[in-house]
Amino acid sequence: MKITLKDGSVREYANPVSIMDIAKDVSEGLARLACLGEVDGEAVDLRTVVDRDCHVNILTAKDEKGLAALRHTASHVMAQAVKRLFPDTKLAIGPSIADGFYYDVDPSAPLTAEDLPKIEAEMKKIIKEGLPLERFVKPREEAIAFMREKEEPYKVELIEDLPEGSEISFYSQGEFTDLCAGPHLMSTKGVGKAFKIMNLAGAYWRGSEKNKMLTRIYATAFASKEDLEAYITMMEEAKKRDHRKLGRELGLFMMHDAGPGFPFFLPKGMTLKNTLLDYWREIHKKAGYVEIATPVILNRSLWETSGHWGHYKNNMYTTVIDEEDYAIKPMNCPGGILVYASEPRSYRDLPMRVGELGLVHRHEKSGQLHGLMRVRCFTQDDAHIFMMPEQIKDEIKAVAHLINEVYSLFGFKYHVELSTRPEDSMGSEADWEMATEGLKGALDELGLDYVVNEGDGAFYGPKIDFHLEDSIGRTWQCGTIQLDFQLPQRFELEYTGADGEKHQPIMIHRVAFGSIERFIGILIEHFAGAFPTWLAPVQARVLPISDKYTDYAKTVLEQLNEAGIRAELDTRSEKIGYKIREAQTQKIPYMLVVGQKEEETKTAAVRSRFAGDEGASAVCDFISMIQKEIAGKEIRAVEKKAE
Repeated sequence: MKITLKDGSVREYANPVSIMDIAKDVSEGLARLACLGEVDGEAVDLRTVVDRDCHVNILTAKDEKGLAALRHTASHVMAQAVKRLFPDTKLAIGPSIADGFYYDVDPSAPLTAEDLPKIEAEMKKIIKEGLPLERFVKPREEAIAFMREKEEPYKVELIEDLPEGSEISFYSQGEFTDLCAGPHLMSTKGVGKAFKIMNLAGAYWRGSEKNKMLTRIYATAFASKEDLEAYITMMEEAKKRDHRKLGRELGLFMMHDAGPGFPFFLPKGMTLKNTLLDYWREIHKKAGYVEIATPVILNRSLWETSGHWGHYKNNMYTTVIDEEDYAIKPMNCPGGILVYASEPRSYRDLPMRVGELGLVHRHEKSGQLHGLMRVRCFTQDDAHIFMMPEQIKDEIKAVAHLINEVYSLFGFKYHVELSTRPEDSMGSEADWEMATEGLKGALDELGLDYVVNEGDGAFYGPKIDFHLEDSIGRTWQCGTIQLDFQLPQRFELEYTGADGEKHQPIMIHRVAFGSIERFIGILIEHFAGAFPTWLAPVQARVLPISDKYTDYAKTVLEQLNEAGIRAELDTRSEKIGYKIREAQTQKIPYMLVVGQKEEETKTAAVRSRFAGDEGASAVCDFISMIQKEIAGKEIRAVEKKAE
């Protein structure tokens, strides 16, 4: 039997052979670090036996799937620890997630933060015991009876939802057994010492508000203590940068019980938002886009034609006008399509690039709301491009250039993912192949590295997603480019070609910021509230050292305002040191301190957030300097850590 390894080498083994034996054959060191195997791309336990020629990869916790297996096993260890300490606890689910793992439990008495160290200590005991994880299966009815005997009602419900005749898998470790599809590590010892329980939260069973509220225990685990410590440091830094905290302290936005999930932008926050929108308009006008605005409320028949009424109604706010159903738009695309269809189009009109800063509303569950990151209404920087098939590649490249320009301006690194046709897609194979090849061709010509996510595209077309990395290493999915053949068909869009015949255009959906509100939240955390001068709500604050110099300070303020600089005056009867510290707390880029000497010489003592005392400067020279910095949208020595 021939086994092809990750490095391309081929080894012969007796039939059958376990994945662990293959790992040991490659090297004892690899076997010690191995978390699971991968057979022809499918993740499997190391105990799995193969009996055919195949490709085998040995994965460690340094691999994404390997780390997920380690975390999944850690979730079982945590559940076992909870059951040892609190035997009457009922178990729900415990998956690995992007940054760790969790387990939803239903304890007989509420768990508190004081219980977490006890659970951690018990987890360490279980890991030290080195309990082997053993997989076994039962027919569906036996599995139901098995979990009923163990008095695990949530597990019973999960099994009952599986089809008749299903074979149900379980994993046991010592006295503990859990319903699970796997894969897992060979023993609890493999989890190691680099784990930590993070916090408790509430979570409805199966995500429904109609069900019981369970206790969710969040935790994380890594391949090494160094990785764990780096993650904890990042999380501590993230807390300092929390946009909800900074948004309140800097007077940018607020939330209110009168409208959960509907953000209120305060004057400074509105200045920030408008500055971003001005920049959006500037770059889109330069790139050949026209801007439109479409109604917030449109009738049911439009949403039925677009498919949203059938597939997205539960997330839409609806109303009745003149005895007819209407919906508040959750997307901008149908409105943009109506604009395209409002008059005859020719091939000479294409590509037609239509941008819209449209306010959309989506009914998000209350438990999912999170500051500006997850809201119920937001401004989406949509653009829809209508084009001919032969224009696909050039338009994709142009959009990618624009998105790169945006992210580079803010200092974001990013990576790209290409998602292909899902199983429940619409349209012909030929359409999908042309669309996918168009996206691939554009990315290849741009020289962009990308990862292919097979089967993860939208139902109407393949897409490119841009995942940006912020200043402390977190990633956010913001920009996207989606090709769509289906909505032009549904709305019967057409253009007259050079041959005089009618043809159907192809449509691109794309965003750069995504949600403006969410992007502002990301920017707040990326810069820790210390925005570049061009973006800062207040760019300079004038600080008179006493009331005697208020008149001169007002003169300086007028000069700044007349020059288009967003400036304000601090006339409080406080010591100058206090005023400076206050301005620094508010993350204001420049402070202009004025007293007798400055009034006599028509200067100001300039202090900056970047370099502290920058010395005396004529007011006109300072204005020239800051205007240049603003016009160039410079990022000057951005603070690495929040104060």
